[in-house]
Amino acid sequence: MPDRNPHRYPDAERSAVYRVIAERRDMRHFRPDPVAPEVLERLLWAAHHAPSVGFMQPWRFIRIADRTLRERMHALVETERRATARALGEREDDFMRLKVEGLLDAGEVLVVALADGREGHVFGRRTLPEMDLASTACAIQNMWLAARAEGIGLGWVSIFEPAELAALLAMPAGARPVAILCIGHVDEFYPKPMLELHDWARRQPLESVVFRDRWGGCGEE
Repeated sequence: MPDRNPHRYPDAERSAVYRVIAERRDMRHFRPDPVAPEVLERLLWAAHHAPSVGFMQPWRFIRIADRTLRERMHALVETERRATARALGEREDDFMRLKVEGLLDAGEVLVVALADGREGHVFGRRTLPEMDLASTACAIQNMWLAARAEGIGLGWVSIFEPAELAALLAMPAGARPVAILCIGHVDEFYPKPMLELHDWARRQPLESVVFRDRWGGCGEE
């Protein structure tokens, strides 16, 4: 039977959506070439059009243009990288061999933060206050997919002490950084997620994470 859904995108456009999802990568290796201002504007537009619980739009973006500030942020990441390695025990050496950020290489660096005053947004958050973070993650994912479609690499860095980064960037009380995004041109996109290439972890089979009717349940047809 032919698909009569009038809301369905044409085949080529729909395929492009699934392609960009499949080919998105958490990038760590960048060229220093600048990102065109109009491209960065489109990426921010994509992020700002993400869904947010109660339409609260909790995301804030800080563009890091000062090289000295980047270097200080890199030092914060390096401190946490070594602390993380120690916490991993027997995997410490494996972790230290991984490249976990491109702060000093990428054409653009953005810090994504949760805005202050979020306690005033109750819609959808009374029992799940973490929906502000979930909404901000949606904004980052929008930007990530748009960047891949633009041929631009993006890497999400979460290895830092939030309070120290907030102080460095003069954030108001209540605001909280959740991501450092390294954005820029790349020589190539990884054929697989970098951590899979380095045998750190592998994607779980879809059937192992989809349940029916109850936790772990396969249900009956």
